[in-house]
Amino acid sequence: MTLETPVAASRAMPWWPSIGLALGTASALGLGRFAYGLFVPAMSQDLQWTMTTAGALTAANGAGYLLGAVLSAAVIRRAGLTATFRAGMVLTAVALATTGLGLLTLGRAAAGLGGALTFISGAALASRLADRAATLTPVTVYFAGAGGGIAITGAGIPLLLHVHPERWVVGWWALAGAAALASAASWRAAAVRDATTPTAAVSGRHLWPQRRIAAAYLLFGAGYIGYLTFLSAYLVDRHASLPMVCLTWILVGASAMAAPVLWSRPIVTWGGNRPLCVMLLGVAAAAALARAAPTAAGTTASAVLFGLAFMMVPAAVTAHVTRSVPLEATSATLAAFTVVFAIGQSIGPWISGILADHNGAGATLTVTALLCTLAAFLVVRRSAEPAGARG
Repeated sequence: MTLETPVAASRAMPWWPSIGLALGTASALGLGRFAYGLFVPAMSQDLQWTMTTAGALTAANGAGYLLGAVLSAAVIRRAGLTATFRAGMVLTAVALATTGLGLLTLGRAAAGLGGALTFISGAALASRLADRAATLTPVTVYFAGAGGGIAITGAGIPLLLHVHPERWVVGWWALAGAAALASAASWRAAAVRDATTPTAAVSGRHLWPQRRIAAAYLLFGAGYIGYLTFLSAYLVDRHASLPMVCLTWILVGASAMAAPVLWSRPIVTWGGNRPLCVMLLGVAAAAALARAAPTAAGTTASAVLFGLAFMMVPAAVTAHVTRSVPLEATSATLAAFTVVFAIGQSIGPWISGILADHNGAGATLTVTALLCTLAAFLVVRRSAEPAGARG
């Protein structure tokens, strides 16, 4: 790829297709995965859950995501990137409606499956746009879309559920409707030219040369999701006001949307994996700050820092993949990394939920900080190796 070169005058930045594809992460991640954290306090109260139960549903979502990651390369080879992206978007909307019907485990798992299909195919489509325009911007815009989903749900769901936890059913149906609209709006954007490039099958050879980065991605997946799953529960435990809960989630989402402005150039121009290391430390610092300073100022700063960092980690990994492998292997390699990421997302919330039941919701923030710090250490070790070293 030629992402390091300036954009040629004849290569216009594909803003509308990029924004259309960003609706994929807004729906599959912002609505289908992250919004669940806003429901945890209300559903725990109405259904008399423990934090372990709440974490288990996030683990179910992670398991569905893992299945989607495993299947994605084969689906893309048979159906193509465009059809896979569209199918993932539709499945996400159906899964959210299924959750509203009370089929919680099935709905969360199906949302994970649809999210993986959308995420992997959409990332590959965004990479093709980036290659054509000779700029990484379509990739960073794509990942920033998740912030839009977070901000929208953060502004509405807490208001809906405040004092009325039994309204969680209505909330899931509202998300299903929003996901359906996103699916329709993104339909044309998914028709990226040259999106039918053959895709290689996923295998260990896609990961082995980059095993330290893959291990860091595993730890990140296990760590960051605890912050988003249990953040609202933690705020409720600390007696945060309704406006504070809304503001915190809006700031996470808005910061994630603004993150490409901060990170697009460093991802391309900084040497080695320094941007990835800084992002991982940013997520760790955000979690540590929320735990150490559970004040309005501390929570606000934590939300901004977390939002600026967490969705750019997959963007940095995607950029690393697009620079490191042939174009025809991009989807399979992204799928292999996503399998590792999904394993972390499946294990992390369950462990965090158990710890939260014994030590309070704040324990999940400690887990996030520790795992992401360790991930940053692995990235530093990888970057410090001499040129030509593998793994």
